[in-house]
Amino acid sequence: MALDILTFGEALVEVMRTDVDQPLDQPALFTGPYPSGAPFIFAVQAARLGAQVGTVGAVGQDAFGKCLLDQLKTDKVDTRGIHVLPDYTTGVAFVGYKGDGSREFVFHARHAAAGQLSPQMLDKELFKGLKCLHIMGSTLSLHQQALDLGLRALELAQDVGAKISFDPNLRRQLMSPDRARYAFAPFMEAADVLMPSEEELLLLGDAYHVEAVVQDLLEDKPELVVVVTKGAEGCVVMTQSDEYSIPGIGPMVTVDPINTYDVTEVDPTGAGDCFDAGFLTRWLAGDSPSDAAQFANACGALAVTAKGPMAGARTLAEVQAFMRDNKPKEDPEYEP
Repeated sequence: MALDILTFGEALVEVMRTDVDQPLDQPALFTGPYPSGAPFIFAVQAARLGAQVGTVGAVGQDAFGKCLLDQLKTDKVDTRGIHVLPDYTTGVAFVGYKGDGSREFVFHARHAAAGQLSPQMLDKELFKGLKCLHIMGSTLSLHQQALDLGLRALELAQDVGAKISFDPNLRRQLMSPDRARYAFAPFMEAADVLMPSEEELLLLGDAYHVEAVVQDLLEDKPELVVVVTKGAEGCVVMTQSDEYSIPGIGPMVTVDPINTYDVTEVDPTGAGDCFDAGFLTRWLAGDSPSDAAQFANACGALAVTAKGPMAGARTLAEVQAFMRDNKPKEDPEYEP
């Protein structure tokens, strides 16, 4: 069966502190392992929403690898692209939570199975009939081979006419903004959907104002949809519209702020990945960008309400019920 969405990246399990303000450099209790890795959280959320989703990555031939694979199979994620590497252990993220809402991480990834990504892992069969390739900048930032995998996946997806979705997900500890501006350029240029934060958009763009950066992007690709994420404040959908065309200037950027929801945060890990999955599944199903973004905000809100990176990823029926029962917060004041 042809895939709706294909993604690739770092396959991990997560082991986390049981309580807040327990630093990782001192003895204290942990809970886990929980299946994780940004592309795989995304894949599970999209699958629970009804999409046919495939993933490419690598795990070790060990208990943690089985933990992640079992979850993917339970959620009916296509695992043909998952490679089991007997000479490597499965990647692990150790996480501590601080009282101010920030997190502390120790990763075992670069020298684990998760860090062995390469273009040779791609199977052309996964691209036959593919509707959309979703790419994350955190994966591209791991090392040169991971970037090469992304470039090859982009080429294969474009060959079959698939849509391209790109979330820069910039991690400064992995790649500097200057390097990312160059490395991410092919993906920014190819994207049909771009989902950056305000900071990422300004760092990767050639202007000092969000709307100006988007205007530059739309001049090269008028059909581009830019969804600027704002965390707990929701998101902003930015597109080009002839309705607001100015003589001598041409079509202008339309800015549509999308409300989020009030929820009690338990675990913030995976909220952005669930947001991405919510937007893409509804956009590919024919929803307008604004409607897809409102749905994505609901997915992101629900994602933080459960302990574990995939625990808050809900089914289509659950997200729809949540949206019926909960009104979004008041419109955020947006100043691009």
